[in-house]
Amino acid sequence: MTTATTAKRPAGRVARVLARREARIAFLFVLPAFLLFIAFRFGPSIVGVALSLFDYDITGEISWRGLDHFQRLIADPLFWRAMGTTLIYTVFAVPIALVLSTVMALGVRRAFRGARFFRSIFFLPVITSLVLAGSIFVWIFSSNGPWSTLMAPLGLGGSWLGSTILVIPAIVVVGVWSRFGYGMMILIAALQDVPRELEEAALVDGANAWQRFRYIILPVLRPTFFFLAVIETTAAFQVFDVIYVMTQGGPANASYSLVYLLYDQGFRYFDYGYAAAVGVALFIMTLVVALIQRLVIGKQK
Repeated sequence: MTTATTAKRPAGRVARVLARREARIAFLFVLPAFLLFIAFRFGPSIVGVALSLFDYDITGEISWRGLDHFQRLIADPLFWRAMGTTLIYTVFAVPIALVLSTVMALGVRRAFRGARFFRSIFFLPVITSLVLAGSIFVWIFSSNGPWSTLMAPLGLGGSWLGSTILVIPAIVVVGVWSRFGYGMMILIAALQDVPRELEEAALVDGANAWQRFRYIILPVLRPTFFFLAVIETTAAFQVFDVIYVMTQGGPANASYSLVYLLYDQGFRYFDYGYAAAVGVALFIMTLVVALIQRLVIGKQK
């Protein structure tokens, strides 16, 4: 017995040595791809933060500015206007997209005739070019478009994109239309984890649809809601393409977002340092909101 135990110990050590050697060899094979990922994923972020501390113009001249760009941000009314526009858009677009995604996911999660067709139709806006869709929505929201004609009896006719009050609701409509299908597909996948037996038992006990959703479905979807809230909020903070196509930040800067401010400063006025400072401020704001969402939605017992 002693001899067998002694023989097993060297064999075990040899196996551990071989396992560590294989791990090192595997790491060497993965290392080039890992370094490329680090360089292209975090490299631009690091350069962006560094650029916010310098003045860099199109001629290639660089000069140290320290925190001057951030002091300029605080004193810039256009920055606060862009932040307010971004926050208003996010406050409306994210909850509406989450609610609509949930309703659609609950409606098409079961297998029935035509379920795949409806899922495809609802997901189609996600893969549709927003440049093309935005051009179509420009006509839809014009003074002679179908949306204005439909809203005329409510006193909301005319061009929504030409109104400083209605332009953000118009952008929200397009943003929700282009995003809710993504959340729907994620929620359909998460709904597969809901025990069918619990829903049937609750139905037998007389629970209505809201009670079944609140006490059976919602606890299962809580982590998914946190994921979608972070993803949708990040996308809302970065809204640009639909604004660029539909309003160019107008009218009177009523739809001027933070990313549009970054674009203007960096690619129209070539003030790269100030544009980088706007990007850093946007990153900090996104991070803070994500942490708040983690505390409110993502906390676990």
